[in-house]
Amino acid sequence: MPPVRPRDRDSVLQSLRAGVVPRQGQHLIQVGRVQEIRALMADIDRIADGGSTFRLVIGEYGAGKTFFLNLVRSIALEKKLVTVHADLNPDRRLHASGGQARSLYAELTRNMATRTKPEGGALAGILEKFIGTARTIAEESGATIERVVRQQVQSLTEMVNGYDFAEVVLAYWRGHEEGNEQLRADAVRWLRGEFTTRTDARAALGVRSIVDDATVYDQLKLLARFVRLAGYSGLLVCLDEMVNLYKLANTQARTSNYEQILRILNDSLQGSAEGLGFILGGTPEFLYDTRRGLYSYTALQSRLSQNTFAQGGLTDLSGPVIRLTALTQEDFYVLLHKLRDVFAFGDPAKYTLPEEGIPAFMQFVSQRLGAEYFRTPRTTITSFIDLLSVLESNPGAEWQTLLGGISVQPDHGGDGDIALETEDDLTTFKL
Repeated sequence: MPPVRPRDRDSVLQSLRAGVVPRQGQHLIQVGRVQEIRALMADIDRIADGGSTFRLVIGEYGAGKTFFLNLVRSIALEKKLVTVHADLNPDRRLHASGGQARSLYAELTRNMATRTKPEGGALAGILEKFIGTARTIAEESGATIERVVRQQVQSLTEMVNGYDFAEVVLAYWRGHEEGNEQLRADAVRWLRGEFTTRTDARAALGVRSIVDDATVYDQLKLLARFVRLAGYSGLLVCLDEMVNLYKLANTQARTSNYEQILRILNDSLQGSAEGLGFILGGTPEFLYDTRRGLYSYTALQSRLSQNTFAQGGLTDLSGPVIRLTALTQEDFYVLLHKLRDVFAFGDPAKYTLPEEGIPAFMQFVSQRLGAEYFRTPRTTITSFIDLLSVLESNPGAEWQTLLGGISVQPDHGGDGDIALETEDDLTTFKL
């Protein structure tokens, strides 16, 4: 392994010790998933070519869905796409009438990322890049920058809510030219979906609409076209924890959200969304349960059903569903080697655990947890990093002795995914 930058090392190790997926350096510990990553890279190329994509990434708790989504996002950023991402929860979902869909949109735009700003908060930078691109076109064509800006946003006005979107972009440009920071801030607020009343939006920007629950998907399509005007390749929307839709107790609320997913899927299949891709992460229950999962909605079941020829170990990655299987023991063996490399900054001379220590660690954890140790490996990975840390801090310690004192507990974090309320549990519910 080549040398590992301290920043990437710290990001990976600190995140894994805390039981969360690292935001940087995922490539350093990626194992397996070669075909799946290749399929998603083809999707990214399709988005960059002006097309649209839709993928459901389905896997058991602990199978690595979140890690996979983060890895795909990092690849998309390198390919000059803009990415937005969010986890669904009871207060954030695709369809609602109580502000939950707008809350999801606001979270997505807060997490908007580009290659130069991968940590999020990139919306203002994208607006500045749009203005810079317009200025370059104006200089080359001899036109005024105002005329170029208006020509560029004109293509947005043909879309749903596009006229007000274009007016807000123009307002940001005026604020930029006039040094009016308040106008620029108000434009960013509107684009992030942070205005809650039309009256406030009209007073601040002169527009009659705001981003509300009913317009979230249309707004994402507008954003996808706008980032392309700014010089990016397209927009990738990553939504995780889709199981929270499955867990909605109200049948109509679930159905309304599934109808929105169907709309997005149909637009993708028909190619009617430009430069826009969706990747959604969920558990098998969320997809396959015919009582309250996506398969409970007949139109979605017919579009998402598995290729009948993809059986007996055969896979079909051309359809909208990608199924992530659990790590194999071989994958886990490679993963532990990579973690040891990252811990040592990629320098074999700094290894704190010898080669024979890795299979010994795997055997020890297997005796404690059985097959659980590589199927839901979070606590096992944390224990392995803890072992390396103690060996680093205590050079004279014997790894064999430390191994016997490790306490590894089963990971029951996925139990909540199947703990459901019944509709009778709720007395009131807003869709």
